[in-house]
Amino acid sequence: MITGKTKLIAHVGYPTESFRAPMIYNPYFKKHVIDAVVVPMGCRAEDYSQFLPLLFRLSNIHGALITMPHKVTTLDLLDEVMTTAKIAGSCNAIRLTPEGKLIGDMFDGEGFVRGLLRKGCVLDGARVFVAGCGGVGSAIAASLAKAGVSHLRLYDAYAPIMHGLADRLKMHYPSLTLELGENDPSAMDVVVNATPLGMKEGDPLPMDVSRIGPDTFVGEVVMKQEITPFLQAVIDKGCRYQIGSDMLFEQIPAYLEFFGFRTTTPDELRDVAELSY
Repeated sequence: MITGKTKLIAHVGYPTESFRAPMIYNPYFKKHVIDAVVVPMGCRAEDYSQFLPLLFRLSNIHGALITMPHKVTTLDLLDEVMTTAKIAGSCNAIRLTPEGKLIGDMFDGEGFVRGLLRKGCVLDGARVFVAGCGGVGSAIAASLAKAGVSHLRLYDAYAPIMHGLADRLKMHYPSLTLELGENDPSAMDVVVNATPLGMKEGDPLPMDVSRIGPDTFVGEVVMKQEITPFLQAVIDKGCRYQIGSDMLFEQIPAYLEFFGFRTTTPDELRDVAELSY
């Protein structure tokens, strides 16, 4: 039951019709008698910079989940930005401190990395190729650097995005070896498709799968289907892999910890989400 003491977590974006977070968080809060609620709030881009400060003047606001189209704009509206969000160039979670400060972080990459580690993938000292340096690719690259990979090969068809990400990584992880500009997954321990290729039927594969070795761990971010054509191609080679929706369910425990709530496992979250549909 929502009361005057319930902690409000706003889920801010536009449009809201496809938001899944309330159907995952709220059943979980109910199951564990956590007095909090996630509420979708549709805010157009032109209103956001005025709306967000007013939102955090509510006396029962606890934090916010931020999604498109506001992840980049948010950075300039915060009092403190965590390193991963600085590198990613975007933010998808805000916490209000007892002192009234707004702290922002980015968890897309954290979810991706937690998923790899839980599946037994060794990242410390690993060589990783990330195809796609946009919002999700930048977040994944930032979290991989945080996890201790030694070598990152980055590729994006739009070179300025790729070079901007590389500059931010160098600033915060100067010992990380960076390689730019080649869409080549060969000789890597981990390969990541962080492009949107695979969302539409008939899309080309994001890279030359013949150059991926069978011992390579392969990660996907596309969630339209569990096994994308790209994943099917690497499965046929014998690669271990991670599906796109794992990133979503793996990052929610990190969100819960960020907001100061009881943490959980992705398996429990999938169970409560299935019951809510």
